[in-house]
Amino acid sequence: MSLRAQDPPDHRKARGAFFTPPTIADFLTRWAIRSGDATIMDPTCGEAVFLLAAADRLKRLKASPTAISEQLTGVDLHAPSLDEAARLLAERDVARPNLVCSNLFDLSPPTQLGDRVGWQDAVIGNPPFVRYQEHRGTMRKRSATAALAQGVRLSGLASSWAATLIHASAFLKPDGRLAMVLPAELLTVGYAEPIRRWLRARFGVVNLVMFERLQFQDADENVVLLVAHGTGPCDSFCLYQVDGAEDLADVHPLDPVGARPAAEGKWSDLVLPLDMRQLFKSVGLERMARLDSYGTPELGTVTGNNDFFALSEVTRRQYRIPEEHLKPISPPGTRHLDGLSFSQARWKELKLAGQRVWLLHPDPAARSKGLTAYLAHGEASGVPEAYKCTVRDPWWRPPVVPVPDLFFTYMSHRYPRLIENSAAATFVNSMHGLRLRDDAPRITRRALPLLALNSASMLGAEVMGRSYGGGILKMEPREAASLPVPGPETMQTAWRRIEKQRPKLEATLKRGEWWTVVAEVDRVLLKETMRLTGDQVEAIRDAAALLRVRRTRQTESHGSVIKA
Repeated sequence: MSLRAQDPPDHRKARGAFFTPPTIADFLTRWAIRSGDATIMDPTCGEAVFLLAAADRLKRLKASPTAISEQLTGVDLHAPSLDEAARLLAERDVARPNLVCSNLFDLSPPTQLGDRVGWQDAVIGNPPFVRYQEHRGTMRKRSATAALAQGVRLSGLASSWAATLIHASAFLKPDGRLAMVLPAELLTVGYAEPIRRWLRARFGVVNLVMFERLQFQDADENVVLLVAHGTGPCDSFCLYQVDGAEDLADVHPLDPVGARPAAEGKWSDLVLPLDMRQLFKSVGLERMARLDSYGTPELGTVTGNNDFFALSEVTRRQYRIPEEHLKPISPPGTRHLDGLSFSQARWKELKLAGQRVWLLHPDPAARSKGLTAYLAHGEASGVPEAYKCTVRDPWWRPPVVPVPDLFFTYMSHRYPRLIENSAAATFVNSMHGLRLRDDAPRITRRALPLLALNSASMLGAEVMGRSYGGGILKMEPREAASLPVPGPETMQTAWRRIEKQRPKLEATLKRGEWWTVVAEVDRVLLKETMRLTGDQVEAIRDAAALLRVRRTRQTESHGSVIKA
């Protein structure tokens, strides 16, 4: 029985191990290894898919089997994988490669005493992908310290691949070549910003290859191939797009001349052609306002256990809990927010339908028999043991977030939306809230939810937000704050032109015909008010659709190159 068959998927996932397709390993080694005497290291080698590809590459470059054994170094903390790697390499006449059973972060780089590996011409591999929730304890401390030694301070939200990438590069010669498989979140998430800055500072050339389809059978995350070399700062950047790994054979070795990348920020927009990026910058970033110019997006109440603290009317009546111990809320989730406003009438409909429309918020000085019984039920169910309950006193009184003027659906498949909170309800952390500033125009509550349904704002959401498994678009408060929306003067002019259509357009939206609403808002806002041409509006709409389709992975495309 092979080691892979004996190594259950849940064990591999726990240590972040995903098997790299040989076509990807061949491509990266083809690019990274340029001479027969090159030294190569895989910092998390597993069963040697990259070392095997490297051995084949060195043979084609006329290196002898004896020399190859001395040129290859593999590191892994999983001893059975190293045993399998040694066996597979021996089958290729690579008898004694330097296979090190160790946590990578326990290895000193060549600049420090105790180095066991030495300088490398190429560092190639697929770092383990363990999300921050599981990447904790001693391992996180070691990895953060190793990254800090290279001048990179990682956020506590960073997944395991980030520190692995940085520490592994410490073994690379100044003019060496780095070739890595990384999660596509490198381009989009906020915690990757220190890594993006580091890449621009460390390497003279940075190139990425993106795939239209998932490439790893056991993972629902998209990946990018990072290839970088030379000494920074970076003055050449290029992004390639291919459908799948089978198209890599047609990609030219990645040394084209690109443009200097931006000094800060995400790389999400690099998927777009240059003309689309420039159009979005001139419209979305220069002629529109940020959402936080109207108010700061805020998190909803984090209860620690929504199933207990968010009550239905049925539960309230069952325990005879007086309404004075409760606050009306928009129920957890956002499916019920299907229009432009959340009204008192809609809240009552959801109340009758058995939705969780109440938030438990008792007066500490007042008790009732029903409330006492319900709290006893919570204690019996272990609710006080939830972290958020352990850090507040009393555990059964979650904080109430001030009633927002607008709700913001921060996780979505299609696009985020603003919803008028005419019900004056508070909310939990399944959405964001926006309290308008005192100087916001009076019409903002009613106008902005409709006028934000335009293609420029939707494109902004794709660029500023982040993509998660399953095609979910997520915008944290800081990202939501940067969403481009119509500025006050533009909003007021467009609102005068579209206000009478609001009821009709809201009914259309509730039927699920969102594209009809967007087309009408584009006509009124982008064309008639902002004076964009039809071709410009169509280009913005196509760009938003391109990123949305890519995120939801429903596209079929051909390999292409987009120069930054």
